[in-house]
Amino acid sequence: MNRIATALAAAGVLLTAGVAQANTLADVKARGTLKCGVSQGLAGFSAKDDKGQWAGFDVDFCKAVAAAIFDDASKVEYVPLSAEARFPALQKGEVDLLSRNSTWTMQREADLGLLFAAVSYYDGQGFMVPAAKNVMGALELGGSKVCTQAGTTSIDNVQDYFKQNKMELELIQLPTVDDVVKAYADGTCDVLTTDVSQLYALRLKLAKPADYVVLPDVISKEPLGPVVRQGDDNWLNIVKWSFYALLNAEELGISTATLDEAAKSEKPDVKRFAGSDGAYGEKLGLTPDWAMRIVGSVGNYGEVFERNIGAQSPLGIPRGINQLWSAGGIQYAPPIR
Repeated sequence: MNRIATALAAAGVLLTAGVAQANTLADVKARGTLKCGVSQGLAGFSAKDDKGQWAGFDVDFCKAVAAAIFDDASKVEYVPLSAEARFPALQKGEVDLLSRNSTWTMQREADLGLLFAAVSYYDGQGFMVPAAKNVMGALELGGSKVCTQAGTTSIDNVQDYFKQNKMELELIQLPTVDDVVKAYADGTCDVLTTDVSQLYALRLKLAKPADYVVLPDVISKEPLGPVVRQGDDNWLNIVKWSFYALLNAEELGISTATLDEAAKSEKPDVKRFAGSDGAYGEKLGLTPDWAMRIVGSVGNYGEVFERNIGAQSPLGIPRGINQLWSAGGIQYAPPIR
């Protein structure tokens, strides 16, 4: 065998080995837990509650995937990660899944070898200012000292916005969310910028939340969602369809309160969701009732949203464009069929 043939054969062996190793579902089952990367503490999305248990919108998605695999939403190992550490941790296999208010961008897929499974929350970057300043809009922020977190898309967005509008900007980048909040609270900066959802969460960390307002301006598109490594299509499908199960459940009227009724339904789309018609779960390496397991553990998308960040939560974020497409929003799931 000549050197070229030898090299090609070796490359083939490495490629085959790489594919063989890309079986995240088997690894998760063998370990007995799902390793899920979350934030270091963001109210409403992923933070420890007063009992020391992880809770929030992103945490519930980790639970949904665990429920689909194990029929046990508690089989999750939560790994808190900073903005800068989150993608390297996923790349190195320290987590199986990242569910951590991360923006889907082309660069993150093309350069980092990652894939976003879905858009779980449509967001955009905004600004928070002290109410006492009587600022009505972002175009009044020229010359401001603006705090944001290092390693986030917020940096490029705010620089582009100020440059485009010919406004002076003093940008202060800080390593953690807590550092950003501290700097904002002690007056190091006049303005805090990040995703609007995060602004609502960070406002709760301030001594007097009512003294601060989130401006109506949204300066970017920030589609947030769960992230996996490239190279394992089946795992991508499991994560993707776990999210779509949440949306489809809400659209079909399947909730924690109607789960038993749905299991007995004769409607074709409900039967497919419940696993009594077709073998959709089995094709992913799951059980027929995988989607019902998810709803039984965390509810449907609407329940997850309202409980953690919506009207029933301290954040009180309006559902807005995250409503189902049939209710005036843009959340839309492919059908199970």
